[in-house]
Amino acid sequence: MLPALLVIGAFVFVSMLSSLRILREYERAIVFRLGRAKQKALGPGVVLMLPWGIDRATVVDTRTKVIQIPQQEVITRDNISIGVDAVVYADVGSPMDAILRVEQYMPATLQLAATTLRSIIGRMELDEVLAKRQEINDEVRTILDQRTEQWGVEITAVEIKDISLPVEMKRAMARQAEAERERRAKVIMSEGELQAAEKLTQAARLIGSEPAALQLRLYQTLVEVSGEANSTIVMPVPIELLSGNSSGQAVAQAAAALAASQAKGQLGAGDKQAEIDRLKRELENATKK
Repeated sequence: MLPALLVIGAFVFVSMLSSLRILREYERAIVFRLGRAKQKALGPGVVLMLPWGIDRATVVDTRTKVIQIPQQEVITRDNISIGVDAVVYADVGSPMDAILRVEQYMPATLQLAATTLRSIIGRMELDEVLAKRQEINDEVRTILDQRTEQWGVEITAVEIKDISLPVEMKRAMARQAEAERERRAKVIMSEGELQAAEKLTQAARLIGSEPAALQLRLYQTLVEVSGEANSTIVMPVPIELLSGNSSGQAVAQAAAALAASQAKGQLGAGDKQAEIDRLKRELENATKK
């Protein structure tokens, strides 16, 4: 009798141990009792189930899933073939729906994401695909989230990883970018020339309104040029000053002497300015005569 009780006790003990199941923090168990699912997912921690195959459990991992979409060959609206690969981040919000409403929720989400990505990119032109990646990500995520909600899967993010272009298209885009840069450079140069011409026109009008302004500008230029040691300065003198006028000839001789002295570096900065001032006075007096 005692051995039989020991055998029965051992059998019950083993059955109890087999009915216990420990689930991790991120795991949930969908228990089927004689083929019918219980109303609530079990876990985490210790879960007690009926032994001898009465209760059978399917464990669901609730952590974020990274779904890699393989490269998809897509033809854009402007008939350009490109390759697009992306990644989808998904969470299992309802383990019951993920098991009961779809056969395999991960492959189903992958196929739906791939077809949705192909459909959206196929409606766009190449320039839009390259420039609106974030808009494409948001649109794919919105469509996926609406369709996978009934499966208990929540799409948290969709990101396009890479867009592969044909070699010929890359060359054409490089030529286009180079032409665009040249166009911008020419436009900027033209605008600079236009602004310079406008300023020169204003300066010419201002100098033309005052005859003495041109002479003063000439003297200022002479002072600036004379700072160079190895330079030959040619100072223009009105022809009226040289037509038989002794004072004009004197002024011309003084200008020539000043130029020669500057070329040889004989005049200092103060002497040079004083000589130029004297020459200016002589030119003004000669002009008045």
